[in-house]
Amino acid sequence: MFTEVLVGLVIAGLIFFLVQRSKTQVLKTEDGWWGPGVPPEDGEDFTIRPYKVTTGDEELEDLYRRIDQTRPIPSLEDSQFNYGFNSQYLQKVVSYWRNDFDWRRQVDKLNQYPHFKTNIEGFDSVCAARVFHKLMKRLGFQQFYAHGGDWGWLITTNMSQLEPKIVKGLHVNFAPPSKPGLPMILSIMLGRRFPKLFGFTDMDIERLYPCMEKLVVESIKESGYMHIQATKPDTVGRGLNDSPVGLAAYILEKFSTWTDHDFRSLDDGGLTRKFSLDDLLTNVMIYWTSGCIISSMRFYKENFSKGLNQPHEKIPVHVPTGFACFPNELMHTPKLWVKQKYRKLKTFTPMASGGHFAAMEEPQLMARDIQSFTKTLEKKKKK
Repeated sequence: MFTEVLVGLVIAGLIFFLVQRSKTQVLKTEDGWWGPGVPPEDGEDFTIRPYKVTTGDEELEDLYRRIDQTRPIPSLEDSQFNYGFNSQYLQKVVSYWRNDFDWRRQVDKLNQYPHFKTNIEGFDSVCAARVFHKLMKRLGFQQFYAHGGDWGWLITTNMSQLEPKIVKGLHVNFAPPSKPGLPMILSIMLGRRFPKLFGFTDMDIERLYPCMEKLVVESIKESGYMHIQATKPDTVGRGLNDSPVGLAAYILEKFSTWTDHDFRSLDDGGLTRKFSLDDLLTNVMIYWTSGCIISSMRFYKENFSKGLNQPHEKIPVHVPTGFACFPNELMHTPKLWVKQKYRKLKTFTPMASGGHFAAMEEPQLMARDIQSFTKTLEKKKKK
C-alpha cells in the first residue's frame, strides 16, 4: 500500500512539475512615476498632442559660438580611430558642421513626418516596455508587431514578456545572451571542432573564434562607454551637454567602429562609407537641441544598477520571433543561442551586410526582413 501511495505521489508531482513548466511565464510590473516631485493629483494626462520640430537664430548662434571656441588637440601619429575619434578628421567634420551643414533644411525634412507628444511614466527597460504598451493602447491598437535593435531589443523583448498575447510577433536584430546556459557553454567549448553538432555556420565560426579575441577582447575594446554610463553618467554627461564638438566625437565614433570594427584602422573611421555627414550630424543635433544626452545615458544606470539577475533575464519569450543576423553586429549570436531565449523562433536570417546601426545603414535589407517575417506569420494564421 505504501509503495502504491509513494508511486502515486511521485507521478502526481511529476505531472504538476510538467504542467507548471509548460505554462508561459509572464513578466510582472507596476506603474511608476519618474517626473519631478510627486505624481499629479488629478491623474495622468492621456492626451496626444501634435508638434513640429523648431529652431531659431539664438539656438544656432549659441551652437556656432561653442564650435568656434573648441580647443582641438592633435591625435597621435598613425592612431587612426584606435584611440577614439581621430582629432584631425574631427576638425573636418566640425568645419562641415559649422560652414556647410544646413540644420534648418534638416528640420524641414524631419517635419515632413507627423510628430506627436504624450506623457507616460517610465525609465528602465521594463518600465519603457510598459510605457510602449500604454502608448499602443492609447493609440487604439489591441495587437501589434514589435521590432527592436540596441536597447530596443530589450524593450520589445520585455513587451513580449509582459503581454505575450498582445504582441503578435517580435522581430529583433540584436540578441546578446542574458545568461550563459549549458548549451551556450558547450557550444563555445566544442563548436569549433564539432560545428554541425551545434548548427554553427561558417559565419558563426568566423565571428566566435578564437573566443578570447572575438568574445572578450573585442567586447572590452567597445564597451568602455557602457561602464561609464552604467555607473557615473552625469559626470561625463555634463561635459557632453556643454560641448557640441565633444558630443559629436562621443556619438559619431560609434558610427565608425560599430559599423565595422576594421574601420578603426582608417584615418576617417570609414564614417561616410555607409552614412552621409548630413544624416550623422542631424542625429547629433537632435541630442544637442533637445539637451537629452544625460537622460539617454542614465538609462544605462537605471538598468545596470539593479543587478544582472533581474526577473526578465530568467523568463523565456514565447511570442513568435524573427531574428535578422547582421554580419558586423557588435556581438554575434548564433541561432542556437537565440533559441535559448526565444522559444518560438520562426525566422533566422543571415544578412548580406550591416552592423549595429542596421536600420540606418541597411534600411532596405531590414525592411524586407521585417516584412518577410510578418507575412510568414500572417500566412500561418490564415491556414
